[in-house]
Amino acid sequence: MWRAAAVRGLRAGVAGTPRSASAAAGLQLRQRLESELEDIRGAGTWKNERIIASRQGPHLRLADGGAGILNFCANNYLGLSSHPEVIRAAVEALEKFGAGLSSVRFICGTQSIHKDLEEKIARFHQREDAILYASCFDANAGIFEALLTPEDAVLSDELNHASIIDGIRLCKANKYRYKHMDMQDLEAKLQDAQKHRLRLVATDGAFSMDGDIAPLREICQLAQKYDALVFIDECHATGFLGPNGRGTDELLGVMDKVTIINSTLGKALGGAAGGYTTGPKPLIDLLRQRSRPYLFSNSLPPAVVGCAAKALDLLMESNAIAQSMAAKTQRFRSMMTAAGFTISGKDHPICPVMLGDARLAAVMAEDMLNRGIYVIGFSYPVVPKGKARIRVQISAVHSDEDIDRCVEAFTEVGRKHGALR
Repeated sequence: MWRAAAVRGLRAGVAGTPRSASAAAGLQLRQRLESELEDIRGAGTWKNERIIASRQGPHLRLADGGAGILNFCANNYLGLSSHPEVIRAAVEALEKFGAGLSSVRFICGTQSIHKDLEEKIARFHQREDAILYASCFDANAGIFEALLTPEDAVLSDELNHASIIDGIRLCKANKYRYKHMDMQDLEAKLQDAQKHRLRLVATDGAFSMDGDIAPLREICQLAQKYDALVFIDECHATGFLGPNGRGTDELLGVMDKVTIINSTLGKALGGAAGGYTTGPKPLIDLLRQRSRPYLFSNSLPPAVVGCAAKALDLLMESNAIAQSMAAKTQRFRSMMTAAGFTISGKDHPICPVMLGDARLAAVMAEDMLNRGIYVIGFSYPVVPKGKARIRVQISAVHSDEDIDRCVEAFTEVGRKHGALR
């Protein structure tokens, strides 16, 4: 009888029935979300996604008909996402090993190419072993919880990537946050953390918003002094920083002092997807047993594995691609500084053009696109309030003419909108 009454109530739309309550809750949710979205638009921090109708590269075609657009906002540092050998390797892997494994690694999701790539990553970084993830976000989400207990401590730079912050939140270790690249503050935190069993210092190798590089020599010295381990996220360093592109630890001469490296296959190493952890073999073995993003995510698609493996082959065969970045980065930074802009960071191909005002960053980025230059404004919550910028990223496949054209457009747009005097 109660079922019949409920059906009659739903059909009649009687107040108080599950249907009307659900409709009211849905309406309330919609109104709250629309109000929040309107606030984002009003603050000038709305993020539009531009649709690209071509492959990634220094020159793009947009879906709305824009052609010949110069791309200065991709993480395609080495230009390998459209390298013919990388694409060919992906096609061969797809044809030989299929589209995917339809499973997680420990069930039936591991193929020989996954093991080969992990061995290659470990060899590239000169570490004992490596483990693949769907992304470096997953690698960061998976390592701290598996490694650290309530007896341990993790000390994190305040400007670390969001995935490091989220990964640390998931673990039960004692958490310390030190001021950005402030070694005096890190030492004070390490002194306080001596009461804990294991101490892990976690930092980005290169910080993606500001283009600055962590002082790894000093971090490693403090870690040695206070018997701590060092973890670095190398997403914006792997493939192009250091003499052979191995990252910030190679650049700063501390490869033997950094214990754990997390990085990505989705930027310089082919640009498709995927991430990894590399370090001591017992740690990698533990992650295979306990790291939740690894245990509960499908294995990387063979095409992605093929891309990354070929990208690493190219880097280990020659350091020419990695070394091509420095001169182009210096050209852009020096020309923009001479024009009157403030460029954050130092010697990194991430070149943030600091503007401060979120609306100004958005308007200038749109005006740059009208001049054929694809750049993106960054504002809160991606960066702190008052620190809005247009983040320019130099690629090895940009020509000098591309860079000069970008600087010229910035100068015109900056003067138009009062960012330059």
